[in-house]
Amino acid sequence: MMNIVVLAGIPGTGSTTVLNKVLEEVDYVNINYGNIMFEIAQERGLVSSRDDMRKLNPETQKDVQKQAAEKIHEMAENDDVIIDTHCSIKTPKGYLPGLPIWVLEELQPTQFILIEADPSEIMYRRFNDDTRVRDVEYADEIDLHQSLAKSTAMSYAVLTGATVAIVQNHDNGLDDAVSEIVDILA
Repeated sequence: MMNIVVLAGIPGTGSTTVLNKVLEEVDYVNINYGNIMFEIAQERGLVSSRDDMRKLNPETQKDVQKQAAEKIHEMAENDDVIIDTHCSIKTPKGYLPGLPIWVLEELQPTQFILIEADPSEIMYRRFNDDTRVRDVEYADEIDLHQSLAKSTAMSYAVLTGATVAIVQNHDNGLDDAVSEIVDILA
């Protein structure tokens, strides 16, 4: 059976940066869940940018999530994969689970790795990232979102039997985070 690892962190934790460095050291295929969802939504004429995804009607998001899970499951049949995604997504109507039960049932992940950082670090990273259009959140909102992501990851583990590892990615700590994840995946 292939390993299906879910690597997640709220926007600004550096999860994608960490993952790109991890992939230099392990033999896993990287699948970005949001990119797959974006491709599906764009093909359906629902969005023009990735940042529009979180503003879709929740029912539409759920439909796109399900289609993405089916596509990713097909992609993961022959390789160990790391799925880059979010445990929870902040939307105008509230928080949406990134991997609801129908997605988890399709994917059957074997491991969850949650990337975290201090709220002040996340605020700074978001402020200096001109490649994305992000909503402004203050430290207490970021802290809440990270807490929700952690709780959500543990809920996913209850439903799947997968383990959850929490890795800190502090400023100037990229190599430590990468090393910890490589050890987890070994």
